[in-house]
Amino acid sequence: MRTDDQPTGPAATAPYRFAEQHTPPAPLRVSEVAQTTFEHVYEVDPRLMQTHVLQQVFPNWDTLRIMRSRQDHLAWMHQHFAERVITGSELLTEVDAEAELRNPQQSGAGTGPIHGHSAP
Repeated sequence: MRTDDQPTGPAATAPYRFAEQHTPPAPLRVSEVAQTTFEHVYEVDPRLMQTHVLQQVFPNWDTLRIMRSRQDHLAWMHQHFAERVITGSELLTEVDAEAELRNPQQSGAGTGPIHGHSAP
């Protein structure tokens, strides 16, 4: 094909390589059931997702696209469906206050493993 026969529009900047696009970085285990591949992308361990919910093959760019748009999606959901939006810290403060009312002998917030909560 001659150069003047090329369709107009942007040209590919790099060739498509399936292995590069569909092989995420090595996972890093963050808990017994979760792992992370890309920064700030947490996933259920794929070994736990083999029976009932089979995993799709996602290109790396699509995983990153979904991750980057999650704040916009969350904002849209809040705008359309939430009466009010609370932060995790507000929720923990409320839980700690209720626990303190039920059991004033228990130590205050911030003294347990996670914001004053201890294992049962």
